[in-house]
Amino acid sequence: MRRPEHSPLLCRLLLIVVFLGASGCSQLNGTRLEPVLGGDIDLVALGDEVADSLSRQPVPPLIPHQPEQPILVSTLVNNDDLNDTSSFGRSFQNNLIAGFVSRGYAVNEIKLRRDMLVEVHKGEFMLTRDLQEMAGKQRAQAIAVGTYTLANRVLYLSVRLVSPHNQAIRAAYETKLYLDDNSLRLFGLKFKNGNSDDPTQPVLPPSPSLLDKILY
Repeated sequence: MRRPEHSPLLCRLLLIVVFLGASGCSQLNGTRLEPVLGGDIDLVALGDEVADSLSRQPVPPLIPHQPEQPILVSTLVNNDDLNDTSSFGRSFQNNLIAGFVSRGYAVNEIKLRRDMLVEVHKGEFMLTRDLQEMAGKQRAQAIAVGTYTLANRVLYLSVRLVSPHNQAIRAAYETKLYLDDNSLRLFGLKFKNGNSDDPTQPVLPPSPSLLDKILY
C-alpha cells in the first residue's frame, strides 16, 4: 500500500514539537502553549543578542580593540524610578559586558571606579549623571544604558548605546519578555500559589518562610 505523501511532513512536525517540548522555548511564554512548550529565558544569550545588535547599529561604527576608548555598561534601572534597580538589572549588566567583550570591544570594569554613582548592593547609575563629565574622565566611545518596566509578569526591556559627548542615542534595542519563575525571582517575585500553568495569573512577592514568621 502506498503511504500518504504528507507522512514525512507530519513526522517532521511531530519531531519539532517533541524537541521544543523537551528543550522549552521562552518565546512561547504568555501563550496557550506555555504550559507544554514554554521555557526559561536565557539571559546570557539575550545579553549577547543585545550587545550584538547595539554594536552593529552605530554610524560611524564602534572601534574594537581600543583600550583607550572603552564602552561603559551601566546597571539597568527601573523606568519608573531611575535610582532603583534589582538583581535582574545587575545581572543583565554582566551579560551585556560579556557580549561586548566577546566581540573585541574594550569594556572598563566600572565597579572598580568612582566616576559613576556607585551604591553598595544597588549598582552603577548613569541615567541621572552628566554624561559629558563622564566622557572626560573615562574617555568612553559609548555608554550602554538601559531601563525596564515590569507589568505583572511582562517585562519591557529597553537598552540604548549613548554618546557621552552629546548624549545622542547611537543604537537601541527593545523587546518584551514573559518572565518565567527563575527570572521573576530576580525581581523578588514568584508565581501566585507557585503555579505557572496560567500565563495570565498575577505574581506576588515571596511570602516569608514559616521559620521567619515564628522567630520574627
